[in-house]
Amino acid sequence: MAVPALPPPQIEQPEPGPRVAAALTEANIRVTSEFAGAKIVLYGAVFDPQTRPADVVVIVRGPDQPIRIARKTRVAGLWINSRPVVFEGAPGFYMAASSRPLTEIASFSTLRRLGAGIDHLPMNAPDEERIETRYGVRDVVVSRLGADYLDWRRAVIRLKEDAGLYATDQDGVRFVDRGLFRAEIDLPTSAPIGQYQTEIILFQDGEPVSRRARTITVEKAGLERWLFLFANDRPWLYGIVSVLIALGSGWLASVVFRRR
Repeated sequence: MAVPALPPPQIEQPEPGPRVAAALTEANIRVTSEFAGAKIVLYGAVFDPQTRPADVVVIVRGPDQPIRIARKTRVAGLWINSRPVVFEGAPGFYMAASSRPLTEIASFSTLRRLGAGIDHLPMNAPDEERIETRYGVRDVVVSRLGADYLDWRRAVIRLKEDAGLYATDQDGVRFVDRGLFRAEIDLPTSAPIGQYQTEIILFQDGEPVSRRARTITVEKAGLERWLFLFANDRPWLYGIVSVLIALGSGWLASVVFRRR
């Protein structure tokens, strides 16, 4: 009985043209009570048969978080907070590292389309915006904040930069050998919990020619994780227990000092 011939193995062909590959030294960060920040190293390589000049941009975006911000205004000689503005869709962490200044790598419109750099980071204030048709043009975003929108946006970015949560490093990607590059990602102690999206973009002649995505997970561990899950899964019970612990601590302190 003749044995049927097996089909030849399929060999995966590399994608044509220039491409980029990258890997993280650590893709899972566990946050405990002793967490003092983390440094993640990204290694990558550029493959181009024609060995043309290339630039690499690494963008790390943390989980989105609503940001509530208010402005101090003077009313009748008193300084009070104005009506707050809530920004949604703003990342809790953002870093853009590149092999040279972004403005030298690509045009303004390209960077804006990719959201590369803090100046091009998309950030909306939905409570203050609406979409309508104006002069026959559909989907026009109109903000009641007017020109002040940019001031509010700059304030959010400034607060995040001061906390070490937003950063741009024009020398953050370094070529260590021919086609091989390295980038470092510094996560501060205040880095939010959740999934971080890392995008590696290869540029040639001012245009993105290859992109890769990697994921970093930052999660609580140990007792901190148990308390975090308890507070989120059973908020009412967590609140009751917290009040009972506070009352018990106060009562115990009063007994101790009374004896003295």
